[in-house]
Amino acid sequence: MDFSLAIVWTFIASYVAVRIAKPVAYRIGLVDKPNERKHHEGAIPLVGGIAIFIGVMSGIQIFLPDHPLLKLYLLSAAMILLLGVLDDKHDLKVSHRLAVQSMAAGIMIFGGGLYLETLGTILGFFELKLSFIGILVTIIAVIGAINAFNMVDGIDGLAGMLSIATFLGLATLFALAGNPVWAIPVLFVTAICAYLTFNLGWPVRKAKKVFMGDAGSMLIGLTVVWLLVYGSQGDSPAFRPVVALWVIALPLMDMAGIMIRRVRKGQSPFKPDRDHLHHICMRAGLTPRQSLAAISCTGLLFIAIGVAGEYFNAPEWVMFVAFILLFVSYSMALQHIWRVVTFVRQLRGQS
Repeated sequence: MDFSLAIVWTFIASYVAVRIAKPVAYRIGLVDKPNERKHHEGAIPLVGGIAIFIGVMSGIQIFLPDHPLLKLYLLSAAMILLLGVLDDKHDLKVSHRLAVQSMAAGIMIFGGGLYLETLGTILGFFELKLSFIGILVTIIAVIGAINAFNMVDGIDGLAGMLSIATFLGLATLFALAGNPVWAIPVLFVTAICAYLTFNLGWPVRKAKKVFMGDAGSMLIGLTVVWLLVYGSQGDSPAFRPVVALWVIALPLMDMAGIMIRRVRKGQSPFKPDRDHLHHICMRAGLTPRQSLAAISCTGLLFIAIGVAGEYFNAPEWVMFVAFILLFVSYSMALQHIWRVVTFVRQLRGQS
């Protein structure tokens, strides 16, 4: 069957799902209202994630071959989507969210047999095998990826654009390896593009805005980590484990950096605030669209480095050390940026 039909179907299904879900969201109160952290205007329907799920999952069921792993993935994806919807509606406790995310990880690990058995030769001299410890590391990785994409969803289009870049990188890696799983990230790119027509108002600016919500960002994070574990493990991996760090580099670094800063302040690492990268960009003087462009291009650059490293078979230890240096540089740069931004704001307040 022509895969282009799957792309068309997924886009239309996601687009129509948004149209249908918006009025329902208003009636049941599934909307995001402005507060001290959220400065948008009016109540915005949180249905983007639901629409993405409908588009992609229907496309998978109709156009892709049936496989036991797909069924398990769909089960865990539905679980995370429901968690996200409930969190959007009722603002669940962190412990409840982590419990369900751990259950989703359990489906992947114990149901699908997918977990991080090896981290490759990131230390240079030998293959770093994890054995049974890999199960715990995988649970942490699943929770980390889900929350990394959840935390990065702060301005219009950002989670969507970074997700598109990540899925394009994954599709490229699977395609280079001749693995047909490339079709799944392509369907996600298609569905997210349909959502962005509402979220960014492009090309139809009159379309009423919707947000992805926790349901969407958590779904994307779960899918990314499923694809990363599946693609980097097993007897015939599509890419090496270290590449995964580069594929989700920016969401991962933003999450790790913000959690470290919160812990240093004596706060919960999951406490919401306005200290994310996109907040810093806007406080430094960039508009939301300029911040979106700058962060998205940076994220795409990191992904391109990872894909290039895999394509040219760069030593794994080199890619790992380069990523650690990048993260350290990123953390130090943000500390100095905060000082500069604070100084500029003080000068403006005195003038």
